[in-house]
Amino acid sequence: MTTAQPLDVQPTPLALLLLGRESDPRSERGVECPGDLPAPSDPDLVERARAAKAKLGDKVFVLGHHYQRDEVIEFADVTGDSFKLARDAAARPDAEYIVFCGVHFMAESADILTTDAQQVVLPDLAAGCSMADMATAEQVAECWDVLTEAGIADVTVPVSYMNSSADIKAFTGEHGGLICTSSNAQRALTWAFEQGEKVLFLPDQHLGRNTAVRDMGMSLEDCVVYNPHRPNGGLTAEQLRAAKMILWRGHCSVHGRFSLDSVNDVRERIPGVNVLVHPECKHEVVAAADYVGSTEYIIKTLEAAPAGSKWAIGTELNLVRRLANRFASEGKEIVFLDKTVCFCSTMNRIDLPHLVWALESLAEGKLVNRIQVDPEVARYSKLALERMLALP
Repeated sequence: MTTAQPLDVQPTPLALLLLGRESDPRSERGVECPGDLPAPSDPDLVERARAAKAKLGDKVFVLGHHYQRDEVIEFADVTGDSFKLARDAAARPDAEYIVFCGVHFMAESADILTTDAQQVVLPDLAAGCSMADMATAEQVAECWDVLTEAGIADVTVPVSYMNSSADIKAFTGEHGGLICTSSNAQRALTWAFEQGEKVLFLPDQHLGRNTAVRDMGMSLEDCVVYNPHRPNGGLTAEQLRAAKMILWRGHCSVHGRFSLDSVNDVRERIPGVNVLVHPECKHEVVAAADYVGSTEYIIKTLEAAPAGSKWAIGTELNLVRRLANRFASEGKEIVFLDKTVCFCSTMNRIDLPHLVWALESLAEGKLVNRIQVDPEVARYSKLALERMLALP
């Protein structure tokens, strides 16, 4: 399923992971396709994808996340961030198959929001999310026990980022909380503090901290980090009682790579550059940036930017490269914030061979790689999502 390497080349595990040709057992499911993939070197892949998609017609709806490769985005009916795509899928009840070119938690959300008659397919089951995998249902249940023992569970509202598993979304819904995106995190936290005195924010500590401190005027001292790998999260009962924001020790492996040195370096190299970053970045990076916002915000900001402006973007490389190409004719200089290549390795697993395999299988009447959330989990997950949808 991988192309042979020249004998004198020995790719490192990290290089293979970044290329999407290897798995990380600590953060990925590592599931193989139950069949043979087309060879990546197959010159007919594009035509095969077009033919299979044409044969399926309105029966298939292909969703492409902004971080996907260009070769995959070419076949997407719609593009967007994770929640926009899940809602787009729900708005197409006539489509029998939803092929989600993203990662596992996104396909789960699509399954939760679509009808029972629709079937969600993930072209590569190994396309997980390291951030989502940093919080398991067992760990979160144990955390809730710690909060209960500290006497604060009844005044704590869980808020879970969209980038979480269906199990975590279900926990959130069952315990009176809601889901948020990077676009509406402030509104979600405002709602949560109207329901209780504290927030347990899962699983991305950086989005929680940045929203609380940067957008809502809290202090860093109002935030504590719960480490699921340490007894009682590494916190005392007194620390938990004093905190307003209890942040799960999770992060995005892509956005977490950007540093304050990255910001300082690009300002020195490109005078007059505007630094635009995603709120999943570390707090010091967000504090040093000129603009901060979701993936959709980043795109809209660059669309509205004047010709000749210079931008350094702190988000996934596939999107940054696509935006740089898109706006080059307008004289907008767009560069990646860090000097190190930084693809999302799990998102990168969805490539053209996997997409062709999935589409051709469906065209032949074979359902593959279906993502199906347990009905009870889906019920509570949907409750948490509906609370988000009801935000003013």
